[in-house]
Amino acid sequence: MTGTIRLTAAQAMVRWLSVQLTEQGDRFIEGVWAIFGHGNVAGLGQALHGIGAELPTWRGQNEQTMAHTAIAYAKTMKRRKTMAVTSSIGPGATNMVTAAALAHVNRLPVLFIPGDVFANRRPDPVLQQIEDFDDGTVSANDAFRPVVRYFDRIARPEHILSALPRALAVMTDPANCGPVCLAFCQDVQAEAYDYPDSFFAPKVWRIRRPLPDPDEVSAVAALIRAAQKPLLISGGGVIYSGAEAALAAFARKHDIAYLETQAGKGGNAWTDPLNFGAPGVTGSDCGNALAAQADLIIGVGTRFQDFTTASWTLFRNPARKLVSINLHGYDASKHGATGVVGDAKATLAQLSAALGDHKAAAPDAALRRAWHAKVTAVTAAPDESANGLPSDAQVIGAVQRVATDSSIVMCAAGTMPGALHVLWHAAAGGYHMEYGYSCMGYEIAGALGVALAAPGKEVICFVGDGSYMMANSELATAVMRRVPFTVVLTDNRGYGCINRLQIATGGAEFNNLYKDCAVADGPEIDFVAHARAMGAHAEKASGLADLAARIVAARGRTRPTVIVIETDPVPGTGAGGAWWDVAVPETGSAQLETLREIYEANTTQQRAFD
Repeated sequence: MTGTIRLTAAQAMVRWLSVQLTEQGDRFIEGVWAIFGHGNVAGLGQALHGIGAELPTWRGQNEQTMAHTAIAYAKTMKRRKTMAVTSSIGPGATNMVTAAALAHVNRLPVLFIPGDVFANRRPDPVLQQIEDFDDGTVSANDAFRPVVRYFDRIARPEHILSALPRALAVMTDPANCGPVCLAFCQDVQAEAYDYPDSFFAPKVWRIRRPLPDPDEVSAVAALIRAAQKPLLISGGGVIYSGAEAALAAFARKHDIAYLETQAGKGGNAWTDPLNFGAPGVTGSDCGNALAAQADLIIGVGTRFQDFTTASWTLFRNPARKLVSINLHGYDASKHGATGVVGDAKATLAQLSAALGDHKAAAPDAALRRAWHAKVTAVTAAPDESANGLPSDAQVIGAVQRVATDSSIVMCAAGTMPGALHVLWHAAAGGYHMEYGYSCMGYEIAGALGVALAAPGKEVICFVGDGSYMMANSELATAVMRRVPFTVVLTDNRGYGCINRLQIATGGAEFNNLYKDCAVADGPEIDFVAHARAMGAHAEKASGLADLAARIVAARGRTRPTVIVIETDPVPGTGAGGAWWDVAVPETGSAQLETLREIYEANTTQQRAFD
């Protein structure tokens, strides 16, 4: 007969989480990031202290950024492991909503455990409680509902008996994978209950690999056989499936070129002759040329975001057809695609078998050679006699020339994501971009998460001064934990990326660069001193050669290194790219009206699939 054990709900939660295992025998929830307050310190705080190293607790500096660290860890672990994040009631909880949205968009698992109001309601309204005048069941944590895959409110101690298994089932489901929020009423955290011993038996969570429907595979095979110019689009689902080698082998066997989205880049090395770079707004010239000609576009593990499709102007062949191989029927059926619902690796194997020895017409290798020659030119160091500041492309080139196959470059927002997507030569596994939500402030915290997940790699974080100013505090956490990574901080004195977009859409330079803001003087921020104040090794590069040398010197340090380099905010990438749908005002000036005409002409190229 099964016995029971008397525990508080918080003690039971952390004990249960500590024995949820991967197929390799590791904890699926590696540990818990925590900032304590009155909504979780007496319940979860006590429980986490009690369990100790069986479920480690780490202190962050900001609720949003410590959640970003957890998300970056899960992404680097290919969704096979993740972390939990807990905060107090109120602002600590709502600080995490942005991170939850980021995880949701990117289909990444993370467990949010915010404190909540008193279930018994006796002391209402408690400190930091948001009262809904018309609904007594609402708390601030209801803001999580639209940005998580599963939401539950733990309002009785026995609720965790069903809520916790449901949470793990979502986070380990490859089709429905995403963030979970368990809003934990603060009085319930401290309440005791007699839990069955069997509830705490270790459990292994196997990540299933759903097989595709044979009829769907046959239909796609027939489309490929009939196509004259098929093209593969490799997304993040390829990486999460572990299908990187399978996709490259499929491309090689059937002579079909592939392009990598932001989430898919680095799945295979740039040196693969059939890797034609990136598609869309941040696409390579050779990749976008193939996309414009393609009569069959085969998406594998991609959700066809607007940057990937150039706002659906990229695929211009009148005979074009769309295929989508995806784990979720929602993604597989987008835009009238012929869908295959199944795991990327399993589906590619079955599709290749169905095609047999079929080969498409080989893509034009000259396009690829010309593109890489162009990349070399725009990323080359400027003439030594030039006195101007380097462009972002030239900074990328300097870093690229000293990067190794063990380097992982990462970024999230501003100029660098687009520039890196189109210009960076990624080794296999050497690219980490958060571009589903493009969240400023992810970079430093994300670099910490990547470094924790891949301790044998060199993590190079590109961040602009704008994103750095928005969220930099986890640099101190990395120093305290002695987690090394290298930050390349490009200082263009404002939001250079959006300033260029503002100009391109006919607007005056306004409120983006410090020089165009309503301030007496633009700030002269000493980023080196700031980073040093948090304990990082920090220095300023005098130029591109010095930047490269300092990156090499950072290897072997046991704490983060921040290298600041001033850049020119005006130049764009200088290569590649395609149109992006950003609406231009219909009236306001002659310039705006001219640009509006161009905008409307481009919208006529937005082609739906039949």
